[in-house]
Amino acid sequence: MAILKFRVYWEEDDSIYRDIVIKHQQTFFDLQTAILKSYEFDNKHAATFYKSNDTWQEGREISLEKYDKAYKAEPLLMKDTNIGSQVADPNQKFIFEYDFIKGWKFMLELINVDKSENSQIEYPTCVRVEGLSPSQYGTKGFVDSRLAEMEEKYDLHPDAMSDGFGEEGDDDNMSESSEEEMGEEDTQDI
Repeated sequence: MAILKFRVYWEEDDSIYRDIVIKHQQTFFDLQTAILKSYEFDNKHAATFYKSNDTWQEGREISLEKYDKAYKAEPLLMKDTNIGSQVADPNQKFIFEYDFIKGWKFMLELINVDKSENSQIEYPTCVRVEGLSPSQYGTKGFVDSRLAEMEEKYDLHPDAMSDGFGEEGDDDNMSESSEEEMGEEDTQDI
């Protein structure tokens, strides 16, 4: 049984992504569920996948349901379509659009195919998280465990931020006594 690993980029910022592993016979509905969970989104909105190419053009649609819109070809349904049936290329790409009103788009790229599954993993699952997920409904509170992760990653601790940035040498912060000392030193040299 093949295990497919997809890198799922948020369209707005490709430094924010999730790596999701899924069995090739699982459905696009399973993949959608894993994507939404990994980005901390709910599953209350319309969604569709598009088969894509290297230039990210939208191809055949694999939809959650048949929507009231014009289709070039009848869409496949997520619950009835195995992922393996739509993978024709070792670098296969898909576009995932969620919540058509807000227009969330994610770019999926197949980055690995493994022939053996890990018995300790329940597929599909997210195996790598990079960057803070965007907020689905406005702003998220920033004071949580992710802030600690950011502090750790970017070394944002207050005491670490002051390293190498002392006040000495700043002309604006010189005290009168240090100015007097400098003045005395200057006159002694004459």
